[in-house]
Amino acid sequence: MTQEARAVIGRYAPSPSGPLHFGSLIAALASFCQARGQGGRWLLRIDDLDHPRVVAGAERAIRDTLADFGLVHDGPVLYQSERRVAYAEAVEHLKNTGFAFDCGCTRREARDGPVGLEGPVYPGTCRNGLPPGREARSVRLRVQRERIELLDHFQGRYGQDLAADIGDFVIRRADGITAYQLATVLDDQAQGVTDVIRGADLLSSTPRQIWIHRCLGWAPPTYGHIPVVVDADGEKLGKSTGALALDPAARQAQLIECLAMLGQMPPASLETRSVPGVLRWAVDNWEASRVPRRMDCRRLEMPGAG
Repeated sequence: MTQEARAVIGRYAPSPSGPLHFGSLIAALASFCQARGQGGRWLLRIDDLDHPRVVAGAERAIRDTLADFGLVHDGPVLYQSERRVAYAEAVEHLKNTGFAFDCGCTRREARDGPVGLEGPVYPGTCRNGLPPGREARSVRLRVQRERIELLDHFQGRYGQDLAADIGDFVIRRADGITAYQLATVLDDQAQGVTDVIRGADLLSSTPRQIWIHRCLGWAPPTYGHIPVVVDADGEKLGKSTGALALDPAARQAQLIECLAMLGQMPPASLETRSVPGVLRWAVDNWEASRVPRRMDCRRLEMPGAG
């Protein structure tokens, strides 16, 4: 299929647990340019399913910030909190088809297995049925001893042996909330997303999401994981680390800084352009091949910040 015939759909899916910061802007801009640069649509999803983490007013602030920086989405906003029925139906389908099973283990018991990529691998206690006297707490997806690989737009080839590296993983938590891995797959499928562009801190989640697609009989989207922005101490620049807030008085400068960090080589002439002008240049000149695998973000200076 030619690029012209391929209906490209990208998305940005922030969680409303706080305001957007500079790292958020880089991720949003990259996904925007990847979609619009191919003549595609760019959607907005609010990942508000994990309601204990939702901060009042954050969703409105996120939408306002994106609009201030000219990142205007296509179509209606999708809210995860409105899709609980679809998630529940998918969990039951996966259980009925043998891909998923009830698990009665506590968090401590589930961590009794060998060390894997992100900590202990689930030991398989309930894989063949709940032991006597146990009640279901969570639901897990079965994995196979098979290497799941992807060719990432920015990070190159990446893969995992899910059985050895991760183990059977949770798709519905003990508190009844659908796990991120399943919800994001269902949402991307529902929205017809073709290109998932997000931070490299989520790269290790991607083989699990590809496996979910396979279990449901779906073709996964393509993926691109941009380098995570870190501060001078090498810590991820995020809400929990006191990241510098975005400055609405320096929107053009911050967009240009984002483009530079994404390897797009913005010309000095962009400094005199409006926000829409900067974005037009960004979309027209977007080259995914220029995005670095890693960012030397210790050089980061926030334009307009004191």
